[in-house]
Order: sequence, then C-alpha cells, then structure tokens
Amino acid sequence: MIVREWKGYAIGGAVDAYATHLRDSVAPQLSKLDGFRGASLAKRAMGAETELLVTTRWDSMESVRAFAGDSPDIAVVEPAARAVLSRFDATVAHYEVMWDV
Repeated sequence: MIVREWKGYAIGGAVDAYATHLRDSVAPQLSKLDGFRGASLAKRAMGAETELLVTTRWDSMESVRAFAGDSPDIAVVEPAARAVLSRFDATVAHYEVMWDV
C-alpha cells in the first residue's frame, strides 16, 4: 500500500471550508477510482494559521498515477481548494506502508 501525504494551510473559517470541500467533493471522486483505499484529514494549530495534513491510501504507485498523472509528486489541488487555502505544498510525498493495523 502507498500513502500519499500533502499539506495545505488555512486561516479561520477557511479550515472548515476546506474540510467540507475535501469531504463533499474530493472524497466522493476519489472513491470511484480503482486502487483508492481511503483518506484522512488532520489539523494542527500554528499560531494564526492551521496546518492541514491530507493523507490518501492507494493500492500501488500505478493507482496513484491513475489519479495524479505522469508526475505523481506534483500536488493535485482543485480551484475550490486553492480559493480557501492561504498556501499549500506544491508537491506530495509517497510512502510505502511496511506495517498497518
């Protein structure tokens, strides 16, 4: 299994707006893709800004490429997300899961 990790940052009510976008728009789209195993959203207060950690789980890097394209290390950030985030990482990290409960 592959874990894809990405971070975005938001201020104030934009935190909830991004969470709603991820839950109501992105997650349903991802759930239709072969090899998608799930997603999670975590947050961490950083002064006035909140860091949002998005992790998605995939069967393989081939599944990731089917979602992200030929450059899977480039973040896929929809216009609706860009509109509410104060900033975000342009790239993602991929990890091969060694052990999972």
